[in-house]
Amino acid sequence: MPGEDHHHRGQVAENLARVRYIALNYLKREKRFKGGILRKQKKAALDETYLADILAM
Repeated sequence: MPGEDHHHRGQVAENLARVRYIALNYLKREKRFKGGILRKQKKAALDETYLADILAM
């Protein structure tokens, strides 16, 4: 039904914020690659193996 989507739209920002928070914590815990959060984000975006290693923690 068209009206059912309306109830969940308000939670999109909150859900995205939680996913970002969790992703940030994964990057902070990763200690094998020396670098800041931005470098780790870029490496994870470019290297699927590195991303899989981070998500497997």
